[in-house]
Amino acid sequence: MWATVAVVILTLSRESLSASNPLNVVTTTTDLAAIAEAVGGARVNVETLGRAGEDPHNVAARASDVVKLNKADLFVRVGLELEVRLRALTDGARNAKILLGGPGYVDASAGVKLLEKPVTRLDRFTGSADAHVFGNPHYWLDPLNGKVIATNIAAGLKRIAPADADGFEQNLKSFCAQVDERLAGWLKLMAPYKDAKVVTYHRSWPNFAHRFGLQVVNCVEPKPGVPPSPTHIAGLIAQMKADDIKVILQEPYFDTKIGKSLSETTGARLLVLPPSVGGEESIRTYFDLFDRNLAKLVDAFKETGVRGATP
Repeated sequence: MWATVAVVILTLSRESLSASNPLNVVTTTTDLAAIAEAVGGARVNVETLGRAGEDPHNVAARASDVVKLNKADLFVRVGLELEVRLRALTDGARNAKILLGGPGYVDASAGVKLLEKPVTRLDRFTGSADAHVFGNPHYWLDPLNGKVIATNIAAGLKRIAPADADGFEQNLKSFCAQVDERLAGWLKLMAPYKDAKVVTYHRSWPNFAHRFGLQVVNCVEPKPGVPPSPTHIAGLIAQMKADDIKVILQEPYFDTKIGKSLSETTGARLLVLPPSVGGEESIRTYFDLFDRNLAKLVDAFKETGVRGATP
């Protein structure tokens, strides 16, 4: 009996210590932060460099972020040079453990099956600072990639806090089980719209489209980060009319002027969807992101009469 009581007291003491002395985790995006919180639980204090509703390609470097990174035990980034603008922050933080090769460095893209990998080497001179030079970096919009991200974060947490490895593993399994359970419902919701065609503003949505059976037939930007020319817009209008495209997906941080013009010219619905946690007040978790966006997308399909191309 007393041995059992002692174990319980010791366990509670460890939990109390973990909660009062958490690991400092810094992520580059709100999506990574949401997953890190799920995997780390009470053992972590998570802060993010990117703010809710901010374009992940253009996260503003703030002097206060250097302090966060200096004190970080774990640094989690999307990778694939999405955060190239933040390189000066990590270099200036003087925290070797969160640099590439350090125990507190996590590239969340490790192990992700990337879409749109260039067949030839690209650099940013071919397009803009938003160019997807290693493949599409918006991979978190496939919930199965959320499991990969969580696995990478768990591995990083275990490296820096091996005594808590069992707890991190339990949280990881719980998160992955939730993804599998939720995904079954999301796929059922989207089944009537399999192969439905959409146009997007930026190339944020290929992973989302791949998982949920949509066809992204074109983008407003001819290349990521490159504004459309009149010729590109004219061709896009012709394509949308020919293919009867009824929905345009746009991220909230882009000007809606062009999207509204396309909507008025073609009759398609302009649907603004946040691609990240925190993009709307109701989107507080990684699961909320898909719940909210898929519900809005299905409503738009119903209102515009979109049906799937295949049964």
